[in-house]
Amino acid sequence: MTGIVRIFMLTSALLGLMLIGVAVAAWRQRRRLSSMVELLAAALCLSVGALCATIAVGIRGYNALTQEVVAATIVTEPLAPQRFRATVTLPDSSVRMFDLAGDAIYVDAHILKWRPLASLLGLHTAYELDRIAGRYARLADEQGRERTVYSLATNKPFNTFDLARRYWVLRPFVDAQYGSATFINATAAGGLRDARQVTYEIRVSTSGLLVRAARPR
Repeated sequence: MTGIVRIFMLTSALLGLMLIGVAVAAWRQRRRLSSMVELLAAALCLSVGALCATIAVGIRGYNALTQEVVAATIVTEPLAPQRFRATVTLPDSSVRMFDLAGDAIYVDAHILKWRPLASLLGLHTAYELDRIAGRYARLADEQGRERTVYSLATNKPFNTFDLARRYWVLRPFVDAQYGSATFINATAAGGLRDARQVTYEIRVSTSGLLVRAARPR
């Protein structure tokens, strides 16, 4: 998804550096006006390159989204009353394991929808899973008992989802950014004695997250 963005970034940066060289040569030849125009053009090119670099880094970890896709497969295993283990397999086949407290498993995500202008850079609606947590069925438990929340996001210097909210320069490119969440009972039965391991699919579409029991293979 970021391949075209990188091409724009490199092209803009190289063009900007070339224009700086031309501007310096024009200045030495005492063509002041021409030098200033070329410096302004160089600054514009370098700014575009910097913007492309910001987008490329900020969307690292996001996945292109054109239809409903499986964002993760989660296997839940009961450990004790209101305690369970969640084994998460992501699309890149990486596996992460979390011990969670609660009755249900909760997952949320960031979804970033770009305007047609950004599609020229190869950017499409994208998503990134953000957090996984245990969720209690009773509000009193949610307010008073142990909370377990972990990150599913990719580590990066900054996140385009946050930058788009803070800086106006990205707003012409972003159509919408929003969070979406889903949750489901962590086990197939309420009591620990009868509870059993269950496999779920966390799916994502342009309308948000949903969870389904995985189909037997």
